[in-house]
Amino acid sequence: MSDDRYGSDVLAGFRQQRGPAPVPTVEVEKGLVLEETGTGFVGAIIAYANGLVELEGRAGAVRTFSLGAGFLVDGKSVKLVKPTPRAAPAMRSASGSVAVTDRVARVALPSRIFVEGRHDAELVEKVWGHDLRIEGVVVEYLEGVDDLESLLADFTPGPGRRVGVLVDHLVPGSKESRIADAVGRGPFREHVLVVGHPYIDVWQAVKPQRLGIAQWPVIPRGTEWKHGICAALGWAHDDQADIARAWQHILGKVDSYADLEPELLGRVEQLIDFVTDH
Repeated sequence: MSDDRYGSDVLAGFRQQRGPAPVPTVEVEKGLVLEETGTGFVGAIIAYANGLVELEGRAGAVRTFSLGAGFLVDGKSVKLVKPTPRAAPAMRSASGSVAVTDRVARVALPSRIFVEGRHDAELVEKVWGHDLRIEGVVVEYLEGVDDLESLLADFTPGPGRRVGVLVDHLVPGSKESRIADAVGRGPFREHVLVVGHPYIDVWQAVKPQRLGIAQWPVIPRGTEWKHGICAALGWAHDDQADIARAWQHILGKVDSYADLEPELLGRVEQLIDFVTDH
């Protein structure tokens, strides 16, 4: 027997080196502290343009360097590369939905949303107009809901032809609640949804803080509500033109859904969902 103290292959445990390990990349980011190895300059990134970064050192000195290898971050070698373009944040409509910019308005659906008056329609248009045009929903105003049942009889709601109705002052015992109950028992009940907010008028659905007041004034019974509001707030209220100007002032304080009370927001969203659920 022979004694082979070296074994059969002296290179059997040797692993071939494949060259230096790759240097990790780091994207340009303002505030990132780097050391440039060629000069030893240490500073934070304050600007980037055209493949060059500006570093500001502790004493306020600013130096410019090209992207690439030759930098240290926390003592480790890195390759500095340009930042990845960030996607622009999604634009939002006044209602808070994602604004759609690559589609034209749809042809109007057979379904409709009815609101009590012109002011209700203008407020809905200002906040939800984008959404309604994209969905093809038309909003019409009724000048009150006293004749709602006869209007529905003329419109003849049915499958694919739904009606949503938004009414003011929908509280137990009110005229509006009795009308809503009658519609709910009527022949079109499966294709009509009547909802409402508790406010006497849609003006109150605008948060009072947007007008610089803590709360809407309480108007005594027997006083026409809008005239009473204008008087309490010191606004002109002699004729209908004064009331119209008061409303335009209020509407001008509304930029988005955030300016409205949740009791109105939820009901309008509910109606849009109802008439667009095919």
